[in-house]
Amino acid sequence: MIESVCSKKDIVEECGMNKAISHDRNEETQEAKARWFQSLSLTERADLLCQFTDMILSANPNIVEQKDAQSIKGRILVLTKT
Repeated sequence: MIESVCSKKDIVEECGMNKAISHDRNEETQEAKARWFQSLSLTERADLLCQFTDMILSANPNIVEQKDAQSIKGRILVLTKT
C-alpha cells in the first residue's frame, strides 16, 4: 500500500478548509446553504431530491393522495408559475 505524502492537516490548509466544526444554527445562513447546494453536481442534487421524497413518503404515505395544495400563512410561501 502506498502511503500519502500529505497529511490531513496539509490537505485542509491547502484547500482553505475551515478546521473548526460548528453546530450553531445561527452560522447556517441562507447564503451559505445556497452556496453548498450550488456546489453539488446535478447527480448529487437529484439524489438529494430522491432522499427527501423518500423521507416525506415514509413519514406521511398519504401525502400523494392530497390534491390542490393551499398556501399556509407564515413561513411557507407557495410559488405558482403564471
